Amino acid sequence: MTLKISLFRLLNIVALTGAAMILFGFTFSRALEEKGKYYIVDLHGERWNVTQAKSIGFDPDRFRHGIGRNAFTPLDDSHLKDKSPDVSKNTRVIGIADGKEARAYSVPRLYRHEVANSQIGNRSIAAAY
Repeated sequence: MTLKISLFRLLNIVALTGAAMILFGFTFSRALEEKGKYYIVDLHGERWNVTQAKSIGFDPDRFRHGIGRNAFTPLDDSHLKDKSPDVSKNTRVIGIADGKEARAYSVPRLYRHEVANSQIGNRSIAAAY
């Protein structure tokens, strides 16, 4: 029982810390201007050019970005096959077609991964949620 209470307290501390970070505007990135270009720099020091976003009115200081590249593992070739026994008829999907072939990506699976990499014909595609 003591272990469960300690774990519960730890989860509460983590949740409260995250809420406080959001409330006080903490971000893992910072904005900078260099030679007329605007960048946000993520937690790992990687720069992301946001000059175009700035040119159409976005404020780079207000971006909430920065957990870094590859923070989410993409699904690979996760299309659903016709008559798959383990897929409910009510499953929400994102569909992509090129006229000859089609793929369907399960929204519940994309919810955790956010992107699926696949191919339709000879073309590489990415389905994002």
